[in-house]
Amino acid sequence: MTRNKTAFGRFHSFTYYSAILLVVFCYAPFNVNAQTDNIALDEVKIQSIGRRQTSSTPLQLLLGEELKKLNSISVADAIRFFSGVQIKDYGGIGGLKTINVRSMGSNYTGVFYDGVQLSNAQNGQVDLGKFSLDNISEIGLYSGQKSQIFQAAKGFSVGSSLYLKTKNPQFKDYERYHVNATIKTGSFGLFNPSVSLQNKLSNEFSGSANAEYTKATGKYKFRYTNGVFDTIAVRNNSDVERMRLEYAVHGLLKDSSIFNARVYLYNDQMGLPGAIVSNKFDYLQRTWNKNAFLQTSFQKAFGEKYTLLAAGKYGYDYNRYLDPEIVSLNGLLDSKFKQQEVYLSLANQYRLNKIWELVLSTDYQFNTLDANIYRFSYPSRNTFLTALAIHANFNKVDIQANVLGTYLNDRVMDGTPAGDKQKLTPTLMLSWQPFTGKEFRLRSFYKSIYRMPTFNDLYYTDFGRTYLKPEYAKQYDLGLTYVKRFKNVKLQQLSVQADGYYNQVKDKIVALPGNNAQRWSIENIGNAYIKGFDFNLQSFLRLNELALNAGLTYTYQDAIDVTPISQGQLSYKRQLPYTPKHSGSFLGGAAYRTLSMNYSFIYTGERYNQKANIPVNYVEPWYTHDLALHYLLKLRSNELRLSLEINNLLNQYYDVVANFPMPGRSYRFTLNYKI
Repeated sequence: MTRNKTAFGRFHSFTYYSAILLVVFCYAPFNVNAQTDNIALDEVKIQSIGRRQTSSTPLQLLLGEELKKLNSISVADAIRFFSGVQIKDYGGIGGLKTINVRSMGSNYTGVFYDGVQLSNAQNGQVDLGKFSLDNISEIGLYSGQKSQIFQAAKGFSVGSSLYLKTKNPQFKDYERYHVNATIKTGSFGLFNPSVSLQNKLSNEFSGSANAEYTKATGKYKFRYTNGVFDTIAVRNNSDVERMRLEYAVHGLLKDSSIFNARVYLYNDQMGLPGAIVSNKFDYLQRTWNKNAFLQTSFQKAFGEKYTLLAAGKYGYDYNRYLDPEIVSLNGLLDSKFKQQEVYLSLANQYRLNKIWELVLSTDYQFNTLDANIYRFSYPSRNTFLTALAIHANFNKVDIQANVLGTYLNDRVMDGTPAGDKQKLTPTLMLSWQPFTGKEFRLRSFYKSIYRMPTFNDLYYTDFGRTYLKPEYAKQYDLGLTYVKRFKNVKLQQLSVQADGYYNQVKDKIVALPGNNAQRWSIENIGNAYIKGFDFNLQSFLRLNELALNAGLTYTYQDAIDVTPISQGQLSYKRQLPYTPKHSGSFLGGAAYRTLSMNYSFIYTGERYNQKANIPVNYVEPWYTHDLALHYLLKLRSNELRLSLEINNLLNQYYDVVANFPMPGRSYRFTLNYKI
């Protein structure tokens, strides 16, 4: 234990001195003329709906002022407002938060950070609660894959794509530095300061540093009832302390080449609040995480026909899980996992003419996993991805097609192969503009995709490795978009998206109990059919100096279990766990000069927490109202922004995951100063 505390202290010292170096590197006198970065709300909307309309796959965006005014502190909080999305949230600031798009499962959604995928070979899931909005300028969710074929092969290998774009420095000719400092405080003992420093290194290169610290007790009241008594209790062991440091170099060279490099450091320690069952309220489990990666990308055009995109990444992840409630001959359960990743990507784009273009992308990824578990397999994985894509843009018809080749090789502790897997999967996307003008467009896509079993699926067992097939899925989508900009009228913009979809999942990987409670088997048994409908409406009005915007989303999903083995059982042709048939959200905002107000509403319908749709597994629907007030004060060339947020305005008690109660009404105050 002493050695672990020493290591933890060393990492804290490292992040502390790294922050000092970043400040020294970017320091400048504050009397320079700084960019105000005052983006008008209507300009943000124009850019947003324009990209939605031209995408060949369903695209939802949050950017600029939209992100600033959400009652959200992390990426997971923000994407709740997207249609077709379910967030598994185990409560509290530090609770695990994962994304599930169109009921395909978390492992089908690829999360990309400045174009490079965030991966987790151990369990295949990315905790979106760890990614703050402080350094994010844009969030884009593609149902399917990104509609531009010029991308890494990884972009073709996912069932849906979540793209996180960090803030990119922009300077006027006379500017050399920007400083942005923020402090947030509020309920549950929240203390969250952050600072961003941007400096112009030369005419071609700029640097940006971002540091953030978060600490919270995480204690909040919740309602508990077991059918006999009803009481108000306090959620314990949900404290969190985390630190994030980033430094990036951005380059736009004279030959129009683009260069980006980023160093990312993250460290946290937190309690893990457990399920409230059998009158058990207090838990002692804790976890520690350390994440670091270095990634870089380079894009260069050679003439008008050929363009090259290269990217590379090295990542290191450490996780420690301590459970004092489980005692064995070796003492308390204290599991430690270490992951390493090396990733290389090369994409080639060749324009045949104004209509046709070809892209050939090749990726290589190497992953290892170490653990202090008895008889652990110590697996390593080599993954090769090759994608060949073609794009044809005719007068009113846009066609994209690609085929992805995947080859995967695993090895375990003794160096023997653990099974090779290889597969070809195709995708076809069509977009049709039937009328003159760009307001209305029809689109559709077919995508065949599969996910590989994770290291946990294959090797986290007591008696060696298991043998699993990949989990296959087929996706079908048919939708439309309508985007209209009006002049000289109050309603200035209107955007409508509607999509019907059908997904088939085969050989779904599930965990089944074995001979005892500690021994589970991982098997391919599950099949699912998912039929759904997504609707998204965005509008913007201007009444003299008053600007109004509104957004509405709705999702219907009929996601049923059609596993042959379950015929005659309560789960056969019943709704999948935690999949509501009806869900939706509303976002509304009003801005008058330097004052603005935002209101948001989220609704999630009734669900079941198990495959059997019976009363004992029923989870009630829930909804929340959030309200935010913002005031912007201009101090010469600087800006001071004050924000007051009230979350869960009506103090509703609810669970996103059964027996993991969510917070009631809470408050947050934000002070932001921009130089």
